[in-house]
Amino acid sequence: MRKRWIFLAPVVILVFLLFVALGGEVVRLLWNWLLPQLFGWREISFWQALGILALCRILFGGLGLHGSGRSNLRRRVADRLADRMGDRWDAMTPEERERFRQRIRERCGFDPSTSESKGQ
Repeated sequence: MRKRWIFLAPVVILVFLLFVALGGEVVRLLWNWLLPQLFGWREISFWQALGILALCRILFGGLGLHGSGRSNLRRRVADRLADRMGDRWDAMTPEERERFRQRIRERCGFDPSTSESKGQ
């Protein structure tokens, strides 16, 4: 098992570097093909293209933490809140549930409150 990783690690690093180089070159070629002619912007170098690629990855693609990290934490918090609300809902009487529904409707603007309807 250990020997396999010794031979596999350089291949993985080489593929990653090739992927980054290819991505930077594609960004550079597309930029230099489109933007100078369309908007009059200047051409960029390979290293500037890599910077743009990294910036776009940070701003729009995250840092590769899809399915873990904050999104997993958000899911756990939302599940816990839903469970707590379900427990409270089960403990309410039908009258309390109807009062709760009415307050939500009033707060969200779906149903005018009694004071507003009297004033109109």
